[in-house]
Amino acid sequence: MPRIVPQDSDRLVEVFKKVGYVFSRISGDHIVMVKQGSPRPLVIPRKKNVPVFVILNNLRLAGISRDEYLKLLQA
Repeated sequence: MPRIVPQDSDRLVEVFKKVGYVFSRISGDHIVMVKQGSPRPLVIPRKKNVPVFVILNNLRLAGISRDEYLKLLQA
């Protein structure tokens, strides 16, 4: 199974847009995305290399599996 590696914040925004999240606002150095029916917003730090633990936490909040994330990342 391929490893999840740090990604650019712009690429992560595109991945989460594919599953229905929309840009809400920028709060300091963080991008906030929301989805209708989701209990919490996703917060993505504006960095070239977003740490893996942040990616995994956002995947958990969004209800996206590791395999689904990797497919969305390649598409």
